[in-house]
Amino acid sequence: MSSLRTSRTRLIGAAATVVLAAFSLTACNDGTGARTEGASTAATPTASSPSSDAPSSDSGSDSGSSAGSSSDGRSATATTPSGARTSASKVPVSSGKPVICEGSNTKTVAAPLSRPVNYMLLTVTNTGGKSCYLHGYPAVRFGEAQAVPPVIEDSKPQAVVTLRPGESGYAAVNLSAGDGSGSNGYTAKSLTVYFHGPSGNESVGAGAHPPLPAKGVYVDDSLKVTYWQQ
Repeated sequence: MSSLRTSRTRLIGAAATVVLAAFSLTACNDGTGARTEGASTAATPTASSPSSDAPSSDSGSDSGSSAGSSSDGRSATATTPSGARTSASKVPVSSGKPVICEGSNTKTVAAPLSRPVNYMLLTVTNTGGKSCYLHGYPAVRFGEAQAVPPVIEDSKPQAVVTLRPGESGYAAVNLSAGDGSGSNGYTAKSLTVYFHGPSGNESVGAGAHPPLPAKGVYVDDSLKVTYWQQ
């Protein structure tokens, strides 16, 4: 039984890694990787074409693909395979000593995914004027649940996630067992996300309350989360 649980945990960790890797490709295309308007809806992460609101392009003579960005916040220019040049949006410059990411200086979006099933992606974007540290993993509370779900240890990054103004961090939530083996399942229609401090044992600042789909999301006692990822 112990070996089965260990194997299952590793599979969940691998699936969560796939979710985050796929979504990070999408984030590269549209700047944030998540929709922020209205209630969250099911989404499938893809690495296809850039979003329709991307900056307009001018024709150029260069071929190949290249991109550049300036560390001081100035605009960068990218060259597409067709030779068109696009101007990247200006990256905000952080001022002052970094702070801890929490509800008052970030915006959190919860997006249920259609694949893999039973997963949700949390996107936290730094909306403040200073860089912030996104410590540990999200302490999520669905509905009136009291216990904080465990973290998938295999997803731990090598360093603390640091978000400059405008940058986003991500975490995956395994809502329920895909094979139906979970118990004590229920439909949750509200979500609160709390943030950890450096010790990882306490919540700091304000919590976030990202909206869920009107029909809610199904969770059971298989609920797990990943660590925050860059």
